[in-house]
Amino acid sequence: MYAITAREPGGAEVLTWTEVPDPEPGRGEVLIDVAASAVNRADLLQRQGFYPPPPGAGDILGLECSGTIAALGDDVEGWQVGDEVCALLSGGGYAEKVVVPAVQLLPIPAEVGLVTAAALPEVACTVWSNVVLIAHLTEGEVLLAHGGAGGIGTHAIQVGKALGATVAVTAGSAERLERCAQLGADITINYREQDFVDMLRRTTGGADVILDNMGASYLDRNIDALAPNGRVAIIGMQGGTKTEFNLGKLMAKRASVSGTTLRARPVAEKGEIVAAVRESLWPLVEQGTVQPIVGQVVPMAEAADAHRALEEGGVFGKILLTAKG
Repeated sequence: MYAITAREPGGAEVLTWTEVPDPEPGRGEVLIDVAASAVNRADLLQRQGFYPPPPGAGDILGLECSGTIAALGDDVEGWQVGDEVCALLSGGGYAEKVVVPAVQLLPIPAEVGLVTAAALPEVACTVWSNVVLIAHLTEGEVLLAHGGAGGIGTHAIQVGKALGATVAVTAGSAERLERCAQLGADITINYREQDFVDMLRRTTGGADVILDNMGASYLDRNIDALAPNGRVAIIGMQGGTKTEFNLGKLMAKRASVSGTTLRARPVAEKGEIVAAVRESLWPLVEQGTVQPIVGQVVPMAEAADAHRALEEGGVFGKILLTAKG
């Protein structure tokens, strides 16, 4: 089979479409003929040498895919060869074939195309696990999603609205914020021109849940933007890894800060998240209440162009990589 590998750590130019051995499913695993994968910021970090894959994941990039089951390992139940699926991966999605634990599979939602479904697993599992399972967003609360125009942000807007929350987002241009509003965002904040802390305080009194992809550079301000009993869920470190903040502010608001990664979790934990997504979120996708937002589709062999597009920041929603055609 062919797959995207990196010759060495570096820029997008190090990515190459090259022949590699076919994977084989082990116990509890399935082999997928990949229709499409998707580009995530973690892929950019891995390409640069800053985010090594967990043990056993291999060096092929790609944290999600869609496709058709080609073979079953031993002890796999509930799935058949020929089933169309999408999957949460620890790696390997930028390839014509990939092996994945069966517990990390999801059926293709009704009314969603096979290729388009590749946009769902990583954002769905990230948003649902952090916003719902950890931060417990409920109806009537306020959700602030930083990076509202990206894959995570566009999904979080829709999930927040489906749960009955008031949704605020940050983004870097009026055009991107307008598109966020079209998805349902109630409050749009241009982070280049406006202070999100001031905006949240004036419009809502503060956010109950903040989904944060920035990390260190935003932590102190996120705490300032919280309502009493608010929760910050950190899922990225685009703004660095180390900072100082006033614990007194956190304690005075009876607030909490959580930080998670999805990729490095044990298979059993990922399976629990996938099961929760299938039970509670997939019906919303099948109803059309929550939709995959795809901004660009690129042949997988041209993954370098897709990486450059994500780095430049002009794409709204997800970038997909098609394995065939």
